[in-house]
Amino acid sequence: MKFCRFGQRGQEKPGIVDSEGKIRDLSAVVPELTIETLAAAKAADVASLPVVEGEPRYGVPVKGIGKIVAIGLNYEDHAIESNLPIPTEPVMFMKALSSLNGPNDEVMLPKGSTHGDWEVELGVVIGETCRYVSKEEALSKVAGYVLVNDVSERFNQKNRGTQWSKGKGHDTFCPVGPWLVTADEIGDPQNLDMYLNVNGERMQTGNTKTMIFDVAELISYVSEYVTLQPGDLMITGTPPGVGEGKKPDAIYLKAGDSMELGIEKLGVQTQQVVEWRQLGDEVLG
Repeated sequence: MKFCRFGQRGQEKPGIVDSEGKIRDLSAVVPELTIETLAAAKAADVASLPVVEGEPRYGVPVKGIGKIVAIGLNYEDHAIESNLPIPTEPVMFMKALSSLNGPNDEVMLPKGSTHGDWEVELGVVIGETCRYVSKEEALSKVAGYVLVNDVSERFNQKNRGTQWSKGKGHDTFCPVGPWLVTADEIGDPQNLDMYLNVNGERMQTGNTKTMIFDVAELISYVSEYVTLQPGDLMITGTPPGVGEGKKPDAIYLKAGDSMELGIEKLGVQTQQVVEWRQLGDEVLG
């Protein structure tokens, strides 16, 4: 099943996507779409729900994300293009909750940005508490999967000390959605095609089968160090083709650029890149 949140930022309503691709309003069934209300949303009679007319804005598809745990360098070719060693253990970092963004909302470069970059990634939404979870039981803890763009500012990531979060947590740098797709509909998360275009030119083409550490391994590993709670989001790395790795010269995002990215079964995102401007608190997250 595909779930979403639609409408003006801060006033999103819960929705479900029917077999014809139409959004149905779930407001009469659940007040919000969270991990806690997901079971009730799944039980809804979809055909009886009102169709949402037009093309509403999509928000982050699940409310109440508690933290964003990210995995870096999880595709061998991406590690090579980044001139970094191929990991022998998963590389973990965190993205700020204030970086959350709707899937088609503008991506805003930070002040003075010179090295903005893109990363199409498979996102995993945790459905049950994970603490020292075995690899064998890890996938049973997944509520669903989402498409994520792990937008990055490489100079801040790599030249401002050793903490990647400085280049990963800027406002708008984590577009999520359009849908939360339940685990049963995805099946095997290790065989999903993925791509990303910038200004209509293909930059990334990949498949989740080439991950160094698969989703089950990642959940198990992370749960040794950080308790994963219902609603948490884990993003799992990107295939090769990021701007930083382009030859002979790197390509970085600038205001006016457009990004389009997709993962099989998880939908498509499109974002316009804009310069920094002051945002109100209601626009964040």
